[in-house]
Amino acid sequence: MTVPEVKQPAVVVVGGGYGGVNVAKALDDVADVILVEPKDAFQHNVAALRALADPAWVPRIFLPYDRLLARGRVVADRAVKVEPGAVTLASDEVLAADYVVLATGSTYPFPAKSSEAVAGDAREQYRAAHEALAAAGRVLLIGAGAVGIELAGEIRAAWPGKQVTLLDAADDLLGARFRPDLKAELRRQLAAAGVEVLLASPLRALPPVAAGDLGEFTVVTEAGREITADLWFRCFGVSPVSDYLAGELAVARGADGFVAVTAFLQVTGQDRVYALGDLADADHKMAGIAGRQAQVVAGNIRAQITGGELTAYEPRPATIIVPVGPDGGSGQVAGQDELVSAETVAQLKGRDLLIGRYGELFGLSAPAQPSGSGR
Repeated sequence: MTVPEVKQPAVVVVGGGYGGVNVAKALDDVADVILVEPKDAFQHNVAALRALADPAWVPRIFLPYDRLLARGRVVADRAVKVEPGAVTLASDEVLAADYVVLATGSTYPFPAKSSEAVAGDAREQYRAAHEALAAAGRVLLIGAGAVGIELAGEIRAAWPGKQVTLLDAADDLLGARFRPDLKAELRRQLAAAGVEVLLASPLRALPPVAAGDLGEFTVVTEAGREITADLWFRCFGVSPVSDYLAGELAVARGADGFVAVTAFLQVTGQDRVYALGDLADADHKMAGIAGRQAQVVAGNIRAQITGGELTAYEPRPATIIVPVGPDGGSGQVAGQDELVSAETVAQLKGRDLLIGRYGELFGLSAPAQPSGSGR
């Protein structure tokens, strides 16, 4: 006698960034997973700044989706309307869903992220920006958070003679949630690398030249100091991608665009719609946090499918690893009194930038280290 096949529940994951790919991968064996993502390749943003400074890295940061799932499928399209139980695509196709996972993340200025949907176009964007950066004698980076610090270190490692100014309106690096001794150590390393750091220095206006375009300009701080440079990059400005939410889900979208979630990472008022990563209001916006939240979301959906108990997401105390070039940097780890050493940062992140780990996730063998990297 033929046993009828039991239909597995449909899980539609909207967004193929760090959170979305981990949820999709984790549920591939227990559900009919559909990952909706308009880009034709995953961009490993953790290594994007290295790729800007060293174009040998550019091919390594774009990972195709075709080997991510063994059973599920990836739909190269954009969600334009998402409601409980249904995801409408730009192509007008409607995907029925027993569970929906919102993982569309956020936008952030280039070069930390590229908005290009086609990997080939994004690769050319990085190569063109590299050529402009190579030609610039003086570079201004506006925003002294983790992105600005890391980019300053990458530029000085690639071009030791290039003048780099890191500027922020705030009175210190990173932000209030991180330790003073970490900020002091990063300031020390930046100074040793030859980076000029200007804090508590708001500008009267942003540069008149477009970010990433080569062209001499002068900006003036509120205190009257003039800064002349040939190129600048914006290193601030996270903006959640949530404009597609409709019906009951639109209610959970705050004025700032972030989506309210419960302790279980379910969208407020929903039991089968989840949100995580940069989109959700559950925690700070980092790739590592999105990965931890993905474990909770995947585990909770699996529990709902199999009859288990839900698990609450518990934010951890502030932890961060900030490279300053391939061989420098520091960080703080929850529960650890000592700062993370530069050598440990290089081993954990600075030299490989987690390329190997994500290559394995996507079913790829890690490419060889580019010649000339680890400058």
